[in-house]
Amino acid sequence: MNSKYLKIYNLIKTKIENGELKPNTKLSSENELVKEYNVSRETIRKTLNLLVQNGYIQKMRGKGSFVLDINKFDFPVSGLISFKELAEKMGTRSETIVNELELMEADDFLVKHLEVQEDDLVWKVIRTRKIGNEKIILDKDFFNKIFVPSLTKEICEDSIYEYIENTLNLEIGFAKKEITIEPSSEEDEEHLDLGKYDMVVVVKNYVYLSDTSLFQYTESRHRPDKFRFVDFARRR
Repeated sequence: MNSKYLKIYNLIKTKIENGELKPNTKLSSENELVKEYNVSRETIRKTLNLLVQNGYIQKMRGKGSFVLDINKFDFPVSGLISFKELAEKMGTRSETIVNELELMEADDFLVKHLEVQEDDLVWKVIRTRKIGNEKIILDKDFFNKIFVPSLTKEICEDSIYEYIENTLNLEIGFAKKEITIEPSSEEDEEHLDLGKYDMVVVVKNYVYLSDTSLFQYTESRHRPDKFRFVDFARRR
């Protein structure tokens, strides 16, 4: 059994974990690594594949391998949590930027996703979420005006869920979620610090009140290197 690649993997992994190799640093080329560690190209390829598999580097076709930021934020897949609650849980400096707030008539897209009638009024809220110094989440929220009669920029900058629960006295019940990987859009590139990434993780939420009324449809678009989506499962 060839254990050389495991030894090299552990050496590079340790350099990443202790900060010797910084996030976004380009690794040496395969040829350079072959010479540095005096091993075969196949051994280096096994090493790099294992680093990719375990989330330490990303290979970019035609550009080489780059170190990923291993300090990812845990984003719960199950459960309902607002960005404000998530930021407080992480203990990290955060900011919400309201890009757009408008009351609009429902189009075909919203008729399908929010179960409203055509021309019903819907709140559209586009917000960029900034954690630390980077803009890494773009939230596109749509609220049925029947349940959320008014919204302000100040509410959207703070927490819409707090407003719904504490001011409107509505009980948020449950959500149906769908997670996909999609090419970044022009809107993503405008509002997010995507850097070298051209894909985003999209979490689509259909959120219901406790009486089963669908009141919100959301697309939450995340920079792919910053989040680890976690869940807890129990075998019954």
